This record gives sequence, structure tokens and C-alpha cells, in this order.
Amino acid sequence: MTSRERVKRCVTFTGTDRVPMTFPEPYPNDFVSRGVAPDPNWKPSRTWEMEDGAQWEDEWGNVWKRFSNTTRGEVIEGGLKDWDALSTYKMPSFDQKLRYQEAKDAFDAEPDKYHLGHLPGFPFAIMRYMRLMEEFLADVLLYPKKVMELQGIIVRMLKGCMDQFAWAGADGVMWAEDWGTQERLLVSPKCWHEIFEPGYRELVEHAKKLGLHTWMHSCGYIKDIIPTLANVGVTVLQLDQPELSGIDWLRETIGGRVSIWSPIDTQWKLPKADKEQIQATAREYIDKLGSFNGGFIAGYYWSPESLGIDPQWQIWGVEEFIRHAKAK
Repeated sequence: MTSRERVKRCVTFTGTDRVPMTFPEPYPNDFVSRGVAPDPNWKPSRTWEMEDGAQWEDEWGNVWKRFSNTTRGEVIEGGLKDWDALSTYKMPSFDQKLRYQEAKDAFDAEPDKYHLGHLPGFPFAIMRYMRLMEEFLADVLLYPKKVMELQGIIVRMLKGCMDQFAWAGADGVMWAEDWGTQERLLVSPKCWHEIFEPGYRELVEHAKKLGLHTWMHSCGYIKDIIPTLANVGVTVLQLDQPELSGIDWLRETIGGRVSIWSPIDTQWKLPKADKEQIQATAREYIDKLGSFNGGFIAGYYWSPESLGIDPQWQIWGVEEFIRHAKAK
């Protein structure tokens, strides 16, 4: 069974020879992943020189900053300063086929692996950067019609992006959209259903029409919307903290409908440096989440330094995933 067949059969619950994996060399990796290439016609209007970290402008007009001891940053200035500017705001150009040629070449070069295209965001994540998080959460309450108008524009743009990934040979498309704190959603479940669920439904339905699986990453507590994500038709949930929802709850609630892609939980398990517990957790994830003729993809957290953990702790889990990898 090729890697491509293995992943497809896993996420459609049609039986596979082993759990799919996304590990660093020399360990197995069943995927080829690519994003959208930079727009060759776009240049930032501002640049900065910094000794400690970096600051840059993206093609949305957002200004990002990060410090030298981190690999990630945060937006400090949004590209959409006020709602009056929406009528003249120019969206990035994601419909250029040349921006997907690199992905197509990578996919063509490894036909036996699963091809995953990474979208340049999703509506909530994109909008909260454009407006800054604090402003945008207020916008959701004060200007819901404006939020939904902007969401509609972004949904149309992302549909075009999906079209191009389908042309490039992707099997699925993935987006990252962090919806939770450690205790609750960033908005009320009612608000999520009324404002954001329609965009999800439209985009997932468009992906299905193109024959693409849908892969969603989200950090934090999103238990309140996981059943709806299953009903909407999301194929895979990538969770770095599956213990926030509970492994048994995930199995009972969405087992056999949505696959889970996860490393050993990055909050409750990896930082404890307990080898036996980490190994037991790897077996538990496969036995419980992967017991539906598929349903589980063994993952790896690619920035262990940001967790302050010894990389070896994660390798204990990787090696146990491999030992226990025959699908249940």
C-alpha cells in the first residue's frame, strides 16, 4: 500500500495497513505538503531592520513582529484599519496559477505520497489579523454585518485557492484557525454558529465538489463546535492538545466520522517527561481513535523548543507510535 493510498483509506475509514505518520527523518512520513508560493508581483510598502527578532509586512498589509528566541510572531498592526476602508481594500491575488506551480512540481515528484495543500488562512484567522484580535472580537458583536460581508469576500477568494490546489494535484487542503483558549471558545457557541459556521459549510462543500479532503488545525478548547465540524463534513481535525476534549469523548462523539491527526498531547503529556506515560499515550491514541478501519494519523510537534521540552521526550512517542502502528 502506498502512502497516498494509506492516508486516503485512513481518512475515509476503509481500512489501511498501518496508521499514517508525519515524522521527521529518519522516521516515516506519508505526506508531501506545500503552501502557496509568494506573489512575484507584490512588494512590501515598508521594511524594518532589527537586531533582536524581525518585523515585516505581509501581502494583506498586516505588520508582524517576532523576537529572536521564537520562530513565530504576531500581528501588531492590521491591514484593515477601519470598516470604511473595506470598499477600497485590495485582497491578495491567490488566483494566479504560477503561485501553485511549485506545489504541483512537488506533488508530481512524489506520486505515491499524500498531497496536502496549505491554504493561506481561513476566514476567522484572516479577519482577526486584518483587524487585530481585540478589535475583531468587538467587531463580531458591534458590526456583525460587516464581519459577514468581509467573510464572504474571503470565502470567495479561498474557493479560488482550492481550485488552484485541485489543479496542482492536491488530495486535500488544510487550514489553521485557532478557536480556543484553554477553557472555552474565543466567541460564544451561538455566535460561532450564526456568523462563522456558514463560511465553513460553503468552503467544505466547495472542497468536496473538487474531490478534496478538508484538514483543520485548531489549538485550544474547541469541544463545543467539534460535533458541528463533523456535521459540516470536515475530514480531519489536527489537534495538538486532544486531551482538552478527552480521548474517550472524541472517540464516542466523532469516531468513524472525522479522523484525528495529533502528536502526543503538547500540554498534558509531553511536558511531564514521563517515558512510560508518553508511550502509553501513543498506544491509547491508536487503539481508541484509530479503531474505525482508520481514523488516526500519528503526528509530530515541529517546534519542541517553543514548549521548552527535550526533543527526546517526543521521540519516545514517535517510536511507540511506530511499534504500535498496525491499524485497529
